[in-house]
Amino acid sequence: MHCPALPDGFDFTDPDLLHHRVPLPEFAELRRTEPVRWIPQPHGLAGFADTGYWAVTRHADVRYVSTHPELFSSTLNTAIIRFNEHIERDAIDAQRLILLNMDPPEHTRVRQIVQRGFTPRSIRALEDRLRARAEAIVAGARARSGPFDFVTEVACELPLQAIAELIGVPQEDRSKIFDWSNRMIAYDDPEYAITEEVGAQSAAEIIAYAMNMAAERKRCPAHDIVTTLVAAEDEGNLNSDEFGFFVLMLAVAGNETTRNAITHGMHAFLTHRDQWDLFTRERPATAAEEIVRWATPVNAFQRTATQDTELGGVEIRKGDRVGLFYASANHDPEVFTEPDAFDITRDPNPHLGFGGGGPHYCLGKSLAILEIDLIFHAIADAMPGLRLAESPRRLRSAWINGVKELRVTTG
Repeated sequence: MHCPALPDGFDFTDPDLLHHRVPLPEFAELRRTEPVRWIPQPHGLAGFADTGYWAVTRHADVRYVSTHPELFSSTLNTAIIRFNEHIERDAIDAQRLILLNMDPPEHTRVRQIVQRGFTPRSIRALEDRLRARAEAIVAGARARSGPFDFVTEVACELPLQAIAELIGVPQEDRSKIFDWSNRMIAYDDPEYAITEEVGAQSAAEIIAYAMNMAAERKRCPAHDIVTTLVAAEDEGNLNSDEFGFFVLMLAVAGNETTRNAITHGMHAFLTHRDQWDLFTRERPATAAEEIVRWATPVNAFQRTATQDTELGGVEIRKGDRVGLFYASANHDPEVFTEPDAFDITRDPNPHLGFGGGGPHYCLGKSLAILEIDLIFHAIADAMPGLRLAESPRRLRSAWINGVKELRVTTG
């Protein structure tokens, strides 16, 4: 195995790097030469009392780590691979209350409860309402004269409205969820001038809002998912705190990720006109999965080794952090034919855009795929001549593959 040709100090979680691009060439280099590689960092740079992490870049290895929670923990250091270097350890540990950062058996207990809201029947019940909302969102954007921002006018709206439909948040409150979730993840981007403290306050706002909803449903049960999840704790439902942290997770997992998948998907279509023409003509059912593979909205999550073990022929020590780089796995030529091609007819498509399997496989995958399908069908019906007006402006973030602005035009 050859040594990878990476510059000294290259860090796949560097927000300055990810502000400009996803490092696909460097991922390819590691997959070829050193698929599990130690990435050094200055002590405490990522908010942890260590000096780096292992970068895992092959599809098979990302799946292995994801499906062995007994060896690779989400709880010990959370799943977030890089915090602000000034974060206090107590603030990291507090995030263990979020489902994303739990290990079995606690994760199993909470997931079994919250997945009641994501049954096939529950998702099918939303389809007609979300289709109408998708069509209304696109009609509103189409009515604008001149270029407009696809992110704020189209991409962010359906995920927010879907969450509102799912858990009963009044539609007039959706902008609050949008603002709070933006602030939670934007502490790496100087344009927003948001500190870690403001992000924490925004998280607290979401939790408090959700806890108030839970308390109200306990007093006055309704025919909605909130009542299903919280009204009878002695029957294995969530307490108010647990429901608050569940909504906090939804604000990112169900909003930020789907919004960015839609935005990246639109950009991919507008820069691959043959694929857009194909979609507008034939509407292949495989398109949404390829959009997620191509977008890979979460660049990386992490796990922490619970014991000395081996991965990809490399010795991993107990306590070492392990970075799962989904964008790299989704471009692995061992799994995908022509992985650098955007191909909406790709089938099969075993991408890891919803996680690498195991206990943390995305709970809301069916809802996300439905939203992506509905919004692109609506765009193809009402705005097939959409054009790119400016290059996208990317979010500066260590782990979210985000787009802040994508200006497009109908003319």
